[in-house]
Amino acid sequence: MVKLCKSIADAKSFQNFVTFAIIVAGVLVGIATYAEFSTKHESILEILNLTVLIIFIIEIVVKIVAEGNKPWRYFFDAWNVFDFIIVAAAFLPFGGSSVAILRLLRLLRVLKLIKALPKLQMLVGALLKSIPSMGYVSILLLLLFYIYAVAGVFFFGENDPTHFSDLQTSMLSLFRVVTLEDWTDIMYINMYGCANYGYDGSMEICVNSTANAAGSVIFFVSFVLIGTMIFLNLFIGVIMNGMDEAKADMALSDKIASGEAKTNVDDLENKLQEMQELLILYKMQNKDA
Repeated sequence: MVKLCKSIADAKSFQNFVTFAIIVAGVLVGIATYAEFSTKHESILEILNLTVLIIFIIEIVVKIVAEGNKPWRYFFDAWNVFDFIIVAAAFLPFGGSSVAILRLLRLLRVLKLIKALPKLQMLVGALLKSIPSMGYVSILLLLLFYIYAVAGVFFFGENDPTHFSDLQTSMLSLFRVVTLEDWTDIMYINMYGCANYGYDGSMEICVNSTANAAGSVIFFVSFVLIGTMIFLNLFIGVIMNGMDEAKADMALSDKIASGEAKTNVDDLENKLQEMQELLILYKMQNKDA
């Protein structure tokens, strides 16, 4: 029984079948967003959802049984734990106002596709490996935002209260600038003054129009160059480094799965044993001398 389940779990056709079930589960969740259609075909959709759930349960059972007398090894893989939680959540007592939560949990089944496709799994692994380094880059970016936000309030707060009236509004405006969403409009307001640009229909809050052409150009252009160009490349560099680490881990896993790594270990053990024998022989010769 164990050998049969292991052969089924490792079979490419079984993996493709599970992948197809995951895609069907994603389509069913999308159909649920069409209220009229889902209500009209509710019984058919529930049967399909139940069928998908049964397939996922069978997948888990097959993989657990394939571990033989050590079924707990199934949970050593984080992706297996993720699959188990998603399937187990379907048996929680949802109803009434909690139907939305049930639909959300069904939506999470689509994430099983990451495990089904090794390349996607590698990408997710690269992102996870990049999180610590991205955290430091984010702290540096936050410092940049804070410095420019404070400067923005000091320089442009009176002329442009809509975008720089206080610290939090200034940081939000800078986030808009760093996404390059009409950032030139904010720059022009402070270049020409709120009375001359951007405050049409809101002149009641433009009480101190002050043009600052040189200062606004230096401020916004430098922030876009640093925040968008430099920091974007830093994030890309961190992710690429994580990608290299994820590729190395996947290559090592493939070697272990194919037995190549075990062969290398055996070769090293044989060489170590030969060196030990030579060392013993050398010591014996020196002792006789």
